[in-house]
Amino acid sequence: MAHTEEQLAVNSIIGEGAEFSGEFKLSGLLRIDGIFRGTIKTDGKVLIGKTGIVDTDIKARIVVAGGEINGNIFASERVTLLASCRMKGDIITPKVVMEEGVQFEGNCKINPTTH
Repeated sequence: MAHTEEQLAVNSIIGEGAEFSGEFKLSGLLRIDGIFRGTIKTDGKVLIGKTGIVDTDIKARIVVAGGEINGNIFASERVTLLASCRMKGDIITPKVVMEEGVQFEGNCKINPTTH
């Protein structure tokens, strides 16, 4: 059940109405509902809520995005772009899921050996 516990444990939150600029390094899950500018590095998961706006490059194991992304995503396991997502940038990952309605401008490289 470690996987389920991991999904429930949010290590860090940038809440709606909050702004953060800089380099964010962590282990575990980062949820962004506010505005983030800089770089994100985690061996865990990044979740960008519908109200989240990020101007960043993201390096993570899993990225799930429902908000606005301006930057690149490098995910070692998977990227999921939800219907509400608006993304300008490139994606490199072994698996990608894009729901109907996603606005995506950029390149996507499906690479099973992404680290």
